[in-house]
Amino acid sequence: MKFRNLAVAATGALLLALSAFAQITAIEGDVKGEDGNPAVKATVKITRTDIKGNYKCQTNKKGHYFYNGLPLGMYNIAVEIDGKEMDGVNNVRTRLGDPIPVNFDLQKIAAARNAKAAQQQQQMSAGQALTKEQERSMTKEQKEAYEKALKDREAAMKKNKELNDAFNAGMTAAQAKDYDTAVTQFNKAAELDPKQLAVWSNLADAYVNLALKKTGPEFDATMAKGMEAYQKAIEIAPNDSGLHNNYALALAKAKKFPEMQSELEKAAQLDPTKAGQYYYNLGAVLVNNGQNDAAGAAFKKAIEIDPKHADSYYQYGIFLVGKAAIGADGKVTPVEGTVEAFQKYLELAPTGQFADQAKSMLASMDAKVDTSYRNPNAKTPAKKKK
Repeated sequence: MKFRNLAVAATGALLLALSAFAQITAIEGDVKGEDGNPAVKATVKITRTDIKGNYKCQTNKKGHYFYNGLPLGMYNIAVEIDGKEMDGVNNVRTRLGDPIPVNFDLQKIAAARNAKAAQQQQQMSAGQALTKEQERSMTKEQKEAYEKALKDREAAMKKNKELNDAFNAGMTAAQAKDYDTAVTQFNKAAELDPKQLAVWSNLADAYVNLALKKTGPEFDATMAKGMEAYQKAIEIAPNDSGLHNNYALALAKAKKFPEMQSELEKAAQLDPTKAGQYYYNLGAVLVNNGQNDAAGAAFKKAIEIDPKHADSYYQYGIFLVGKAAIGADGKVTPVEGTVEAFQKYLELAPTGQFADQAKSMLASMDAKVDTSYRNPNAKTPAKKKK
């Protein structure tokens, strides 16, 4: 009887032991570091949340961890490196059977964190509004930088409005030929932002036009300010051929012809496709200032660069007319190339602005005037076979 009772008790104890053993579970996983390699000796903290319980283990040289002997329950799992919690997973419920896998990819988390930080930094630099969550996550230094960015953005917006208002007022005044007001407004815009090409180039033009209304020392002083403004503009855009051309024309108005020629040559070098027009401009300015030989050379250069620039042929022809020989009988003998220049003009521009004058010049020289229009690019029609 005692033996039987002992056997029953032993069987009950064995069942209890088997039942307790069956309730034990495990958690395992791999931990990848921020560099993408296995995280060695990282601490994995396992905290039971339904009943108080704390467990720890470390990863091996392959970054793998395994903890066996956990009771069935709910757990939070976190990974620490050098005492700093790097990531965690909450509410993991264990189960009987195979271990629950919980992996950590710190490289992926770091990439996401860096991307988020970069976005936040970009928003801060641009003075854009951050979410409440972003603001809470900022350090003291980041908050100070963010507040500064907001103030800078507000100041920039105010400055841009003032700049636009001054520039537009200057343009309106210039169009009305109120150059005193235009100069004042463009100078205000230049003070607000000294790196605006449009401001300096329009200020230069306003000064030049204002100078033309003055004489003596006032003319010289105002024109000098215009030249200075053009130089500021060229510092900003040194390769702008049109800017060099406009500066050259302003220099001509200031009667600085060597400097003018240098600037027009720069314009032609910077944009060969417009070089013919630039040399034509040079010739026209020289003619207006009585420098006929230099003007003739400029028109000839324009023709060489652009053989289809009609006005250059006409002006070159006019220059050559001045070289004609007048005999004792009063007969005018044009120099070589004069007739050809006027004929070429009419070929290229039969109804151009100088067409009537060109025909009169040819008639005065008893030269043939071809008034029919021919497209210089048209192909010669093939002869029909008989």
